[in-house]
Amino acid sequence: MKKDLPTWLWALIAILCVLCIGAIDSATGFELNFFVFYFLPVSIAAWYIGTGASLWMSVLSAMVWFGADAMSGHSHSMNFYAVWNTTVRLVSFIAIGGSLSRIRRLLVHQRKLAEDLERSLSEIKVLETFLPICSQCKKIRNQEGCWQQLEEYISEHSNTLFSHGYCPECAEK
Repeated sequence: MKKDLPTWLWALIAILCVLCIGAIDSATGFELNFFVFYFLPVSIAAWYIGTGASLWMSVLSAMVWFGADAMSGHSHSMNFYAVWNTTVRLVSFIAIGGSLSRIRRLLVHQRKLAEDLERSLSEIKVLETFLPICSQCKKIRNQEGCWQQLEEYISEHSNTLFSHGYCPECAEK
């Protein structure tokens, strides 16, 4: 698969997305939840950069979300709940990032296998026809009506080369 942009630019786009989402999340307060939008930068990192980048983007997203939640004035009855919510989000970000990067790797691998198979199939020449052959000299009549030696005809229509020798019976004669 072709990447249109360099890796560092995808990383920059993902980081800027996290920061913009965090700013919007912080500005709107705790009543509007922007949790699902953090999946966008995690997905960008997973798809275009890889598993490691999606893990870092997941941590950054969880930290930015935690900061936005704290700055929004949302108070929890216990600090445990804020940490719990952040941990749940972190785990979900990691799950999405890991899944997407795995899907991407499998897709790239499957496309490579398909290209290899297509290349292999294009190299195979198959003789699939009714061949008129002389029962005495074993020459084959080609499509133009001319008679050719068996070896010559097969070599022209496949990647087969012949070497000649004697079988044990002919060697005794």
